[in-house]
Amino acid sequence: MDSATSSEKLKFYDLLFQALPVEPIPVQKIVVGLHWTLVCSQTCGLASTLTNYGPHGHYRVRDVGNLERKSAQELAQWILSENLTEASIGAAAINSLIEVDENQLVERNASAVIADEAKGKNVVIVGHFPFIKEINSIPEHLWVIEKQPFGDDFPEEAAEEYIPQADIVAITGTAMINHSIEKLISLCKKDAQVMILGPSTPLLPRLFDLGVTFLSGARVTDPQAAIHSIIQGASLPQVQGIQLVTMLKDHHQ
Repeated sequence: MDSATSSEKLKFYDLLFQALPVEPIPVQKIVVGLHWTLVCSQTCGLASTLTNYGPHGHYRVRDVGNLERKSAQELAQWILSENLTEASIGAAAINSLIEVDENQLVERNASAVIADEAKGKNVVIVGHFPFIKEINSIPEHLWVIEKQPFGDDFPEEAAEEYIPQADIVAITGTAMINHSIEKLISLCKKDAQVMILGPSTPLLPRLFDLGVTFLSGARVTDPQAAIHSIIQGASLPQVQGIQLVTMLKDHHQ
C-alpha cells in the first residue's frame, strides 16, 4: 500500500473515531448472526458479518462472553482488526454510537437513488447487490466488481481499470470492514458521484468531506424484531425492524 493510500485510510477511520462520544457508552447487546452483526449502545447499529478464510475456527473473536462489559468505543476500535468478524463488531459498534440527524435522511434505498442518477452514465457498483438486475439497462455501462465474482462480475483487481471511468461509483459499506474502502474512494475521479451503501454504512455527514455524495444505510427502528430475525440467520430482505434510508450531501450543505 502506498503512502497516499495509507494516509487516506487513516483519514477515513479518523473521521469515524472523531465523531464518537467521548464519555464511554455501555454496550447493551451484541448479536453476531450469520449475515448481520448488531450492537446496541446509544442506539442499535448494524454491520455485515464478515469472516476470514482459513480452517474452521482458526480466527477467534477475542474476549468472547465478556464483550458486553466493554464500552461501545472500545469495540468501535475493532473496525481496524485484521480479524474480519471483530471488524464487523467494530463497524456495528460505530453505527450504534452515531447520532443520526433524521432531518438529513430520506426514506429511499440505494437502488432507487442509483436508478434516478444513472441514465446514460458509466456506473461501477462494488459488491454484488440483489438490485443489480433491476437497474442493469439504465446506465450506459454498468460494471460490477466483487471479491467473489458471480456471473458477469469483475474481480476486485478490475477496480483500478473501471472506477476511474465511472460517473457514479457505489461502494459497499463492507469495504470499511475489509479495509479496502480508502483505496476504492481514491480511485474515483473528482467529479464522480460516490455512494457508500448497505446497512454497514455509517450515516455520518463528515464522510462527505472525502468526496462521498450519498450515504445509503439502515436505521434499526425495532431492536427486538431485528435481533429475533438476525439470530435466525436473516439475510437483508428478511431482517425485521429496520428502515432503509439515504443521506444526501446536498441536504447536508
